[in-house]
Amino acid sequence: MIKITTLITLLLMSTNILSQTPKKSESVSINGKKLYYEIYGEGKPLLLLHGYTQSSKSWKPYVKEYSKEYEVYLIDLTGHGKSEPFKEDLSIKSVAQDLNSLIQYLQLKKIKAIGFSFGGDVLYQLTLINPSLIKSMITIGAVGTWTINDFPEYLKAFTFENRNNFPWLKTSHDGDEHIKAMMNQFKNYTIKVSDKELQSIKPEILIMIGDDDEGMDLEEVVRVKKNLPKSDLWILPNISHGAHEGETKDEFIIKSKAFLSKK
Repeated sequence: MIKITTLITLLLMSTNILSQTPKKSESVSINGKKLYYEIYGEGKPLLLLHGYTQSSKSWKPYVKEYSKEYEVYLIDLTGHGKSEPFKEDLSIKSVAQDLNSLIQYLQLKKIKAIGFSFGGDVLYQLTLINPSLIKSMITIGAVGTWTINDFPEYLKAFTFENRNNFPWLKTSHDGDEHIKAMMNQFKNYTIKVSDKELQSIKPEILIMIGDDDEGMDLEEVVRVKKNLPKSDLWILPNISHGAHEGETKDEFIIKSKAFLSKK
């Protein structure tokens, strides 16, 4: 987890949206919930997954580069963006199950994926739900086991009543109902991946973190790296949570494309 001021800066940068026109966009009913997605480009499918309280808009500045080589899917994960507000308590596993059902609806047999923070946590769960689906993936600021209860000061600050302190919320979501549901569910944010589960994960994984990311405990990073059968670790110096953004964006795009293109 990271400091509030740092998070605001990072998320404002990520919502600096470039103009892109999807070749398809749609809201569909998945597991009794409305989920929204957009598709760009041509090639093998690449999913880009956003962080908590963000939406698929945060990946728009990256679409131009990735869509040169991939069919890019921007997805508003459960409870976010143009998808339906949360109807039930937040569960990372449940969000991953919704994503898996959406992927089945889209008839995608094999995918590559990049997930930032919440999106990365969802990807780890997706690999456990559907072991043969993902060929390779990159997680940014997301690794193994984490709970919001370890950061009570953040939970206290990040509330619906304080929503005006987080200006990206209004541009990412469809109204206060969405925002309130997300903020209220933040208290339920918890994720645990055991050694045995990590050892069963099949895709090649690039674990990307900034060394100033307060939420990435070094012992946990070491545990995950040790137990993941096929993984690389990329630690960026003097970088916090959004290790793919800002001054590191260009380097990230180059290295991520090289990793994803490996045979």
